[in-house]
Amino acid sequence: MSILIDRDTRIIVQGITGRMAQFHTKDMLEYGSNVVGGVVPGKGGESVFGVPVFDTVKEAVAATRAEASLVFVPPPFAADSIMEAADSGIRYCVCITDGIPAQDMIQVKRYMMRYPKERRMVLTGPNCAGTISPGKAMLGIMPSHIFLPGNVGIVGRSGTLGYEAAAQLKERGIGVSTSVGIGGDPINGSSFRDILELFEKDEDTHVIAMIGEIGGPQEAEAAAHIRDHITKPVVAYVAGLTAPKGRTMGHAGAIISAFGESASEKVEILSSAGVVVAENPAVIGETIARVM
Repeated sequence: MSILIDRDTRIIVQGITGRMAQFHTKDMLEYGSNVVGGVVPGKGGESVFGVPVFDTVKEAVAATRAEASLVFVPPPFAADSIMEAADSGIRYCVCITDGIPAQDMIQVKRYMMRYPKERRMVLTGPNCAGTISPGKAMLGIMPSHIFLPGNVGIVGRSGTLGYEAAAQLKERGIGVSTSVGIGGDPINGSSFRDILELFEKDEDTHVIAMIGEIGGPQEAEAAAHIRDHITKPVVAYVAGLTAPKGRTMGHAGAIISAFGESASEKVEILSSAGVVVAENPAVIGETIARVM
């Protein structure tokens, strides 16, 4: 099993004719992902790497029965693209776009709430690396060669630290069930808690690796959920132990503004919930191997 995507998941790419979208679409196709279409208004009827392009997501879904979407749309228009996917029956959407205004994402969150939970689209991102189930499918921009198939589920706000964890695991012959980037923006589609719940139900995930960072309450909320509801071992790393208060560090959401938002406070909260915390990024793989 895997969470969110597998080798049969039918994928469309919104913004497929853009330079970066084409680069990563080619990568996904070569990996074996089932990319069945693309969407760019005004370019319906064209094709990219043999993949048909449609004017709207509804047209693409009707023609291809697409279930998942990858959004490579510029920031001013990305929120509309996410809402279009939600309105067209897409089950899972990954938004790669960085720089979407927070106000636009508030609108997206409100828009998605109009659908009942059983029909509500799952969104990860924006500003994320995507999702990969190694050996099955990739929906994103990650370097696929560093991911071995296996039993460690990875969820993180930082894409590059997720890569680091996967690469360290590969060096030890340990594989990944699914790796999910939830994105580093203040307002994103899915939280740590959302993905932890999916990993808890996944039979192929035996250990969960959680990559956090300074800013926001997500890690503290995840700690409470882990303590009360997660039975599998969880290993965490929290970036930003030396970050000064009030300084944005890389991600828009990585800024300390309240108690419980610094790295040291998050480490303390996670440890008290029974999570094994890696001391630094160089020992993430070693720590996971020890827990396994």
